[in-house]
This record gives sequence, structure tokens and C-alpha cells, in this order.
Amino acid sequence: MTVTNKQSGTNVNEVADGIYRINTPVSIPGGGFSFNQYLIVDDEPLLFHAGLRGMFPVIREAVAAILPVEKLRYITVSHVEADEAGGLNDWLTVAPHSEPVCGKVAAMVSIGDMADRPPRALADGEVLRLGKNSMRWFDTPHLPHAWDCGFMLEERTATLMCGDLFTQGGSDLPPITESDILGPSEAFRHQMDYFSHTKNAHEMIERLASTNPTTLACMHGSAWRGDGASLLRALGDALTA
Repeated sequence: MTVTNKQSGTNVNEVADGIYRINTPVSIPGGGFSFNQYLIVDDEPLLFHAGLRGMFPVIREAVAAILPVEKLRYITVSHVEADEAGGLNDWLTVAPHSEPVCGKVAAMVSIGDMADRPPRALADGEVLRLGKNSMRWFDTPHLPHAWDCGFMLEERTATLMCGDLFTQGGSDLPPITESDILGPSEAFRHQMDYFSHTKNAHEMIERLASTNPTTLACMHGSAWRGDGASLLRALGDALTA
């Protein structure tokens, strides 16, 4: 792990081949928390989650430790919320050849108006090729929340950018773990219920599980390595219990 800003504690760590977790720990009432972005280094680099606007300087510093920020090609938004999209226009400014990437719903209801450049709107199941890596978009409306929500699978490394699924509290967690994250994430969910509990949750989780991811790139807390299909199905069972 490399700390790129000592004041904020922002750090970077490679969690899969060519995929870097950018992590910033914060203090919140009752304990710690963290925000993650994921940078995929390729011919056309992609950043998953633009991050909070207020964190843009330290996230930019972390990206610059890996590659020149002006080389970023895609800034991806899982859904429209400050920690996913707050810094979007800042990235479009510093990376002049970049474009926003989101699902069709997000493009229609938000990003098409909010972003300083038109978004590339991906259809459910569409693949965005970066070079050696391929990013497949999955529409996941209201999972865990937001009509426009979606996730991406990097197919070469079987890394699922799973956004707010498996959110873990705490600010001093390992960059990647093979230990249980379902228990801590369920404890956090019961404490602060951020799930919409859509009737289609189990079906969408099963679709994600069928991709057999081996790395789960969580937005809050540690990334996870192991049998992602089994862990996702366990989450589906917990939600319907």
C-alpha cells in the first residue's frame, strides 16, 4: 500500500492485475468510514467512481501516482450520488479527452444535464473495451438504491465493481481481504439501512453471481478476493431472509 497524501491518509493499492483501489479514510459519528475509487490502467484508462467533489484534490494526487491524469479516458458513475459523481466535472476538466460513462437511465435523468460533456450511455450488458480489459455494464436499478444504479465487471480479471454492495464501516481496513465481509456489511446495513429492498434484488444478485467474480471492488471498506458467486448469493439470501 502506498500513501499518497499523509494529511488525508489517501492511499493506493493494486487489488487485481492493473486495477488500483484508491482509498480515503474519514471520521464519522460513531466510528470511521472510507471512500474508494478504482482505476483500471489500460490503453484507455477508466476510473470507476468520480468521488466526492471535496476529495477531488487528494484523489487526483493518487491517480497521478499511477498515471498522468490527462490520460484518463472514461469516468464512470455507478449512480448519481455525491460520492459517486461529485467530482465528475473536475475530472473532465483535467482529462480533456475523457468522457462520462453511465447507464442509460443515469444519462437520461441526470448526467446528460449535470456533466460538462455528453455521457457515453451503456445499455444493459454492453461491453466497453479499454484495450486488454473489457468492462461489462449491468443495470441494477434500486440495488442497493437509486433507479439509475449499475455495476461493471472487468472480464479479464473477473473483478466486479460492486459499488455500495458489501459496504463496511471502519477507516483502518486492509486494502483487500479474503476474510468475511458479509457479516460486517450486514451489521452496517442493519444499523443504517441504505437498501431499497426492491422485489427484484435476488434476481439481479443471481445475475451478478453467474459471472463468477473473483474480486469484489467495494466502494466502502476492503476489496475482497475469493468465490464471489457464493458471497453474492449469501447476500441475496440475507436480503430475503
